[in-house]
Amino acid sequence: MMKRAILVIIMMISTLGLYSFKYNTNDAKTSFASFYHDKFNGRKTASGEVFDNSKLTAANMRLPFGTQVKITNLRTGKSVVVRINDRGPFHRTRAFDMTKAAFKEIGDHSSGTIPIEYEIVD
Repeated sequence: MMKRAILVIIMMISTLGLYSFKYNTNDAKTSFASFYHDKFNGRKTASGEVFDNSKLTAANMRLPFGTQVKITNLRTGKSVVVRINDRGPFHRTRAFDMTKAAFKEIGDHSSGTIPIEYEIVD
């Protein structure tokens, strides 16, 4: 009986794994975004690039470096395409840390964070 229960558990776990392969990374998702402080200018990013707050780049915890992502401000409808070149943000409620240049394209930096929708650009 114990072997059967273990077999059922293994089958359930493997089934969950199959569904994860069907996950489409191009589907639009919602979250929040913030921007980098100027103190990071000139420092190296996790990808090895030198950080520049005037470029259209961003940090994300999971997307591969070089991934192009369209980020849309849910309040204004404005969008910007950024390239992932760093890791972060290290905050559970935010999906992206954007450069000030990218953030200013879609929102007012005095707000600190903005609700966003994002999708990978092919």
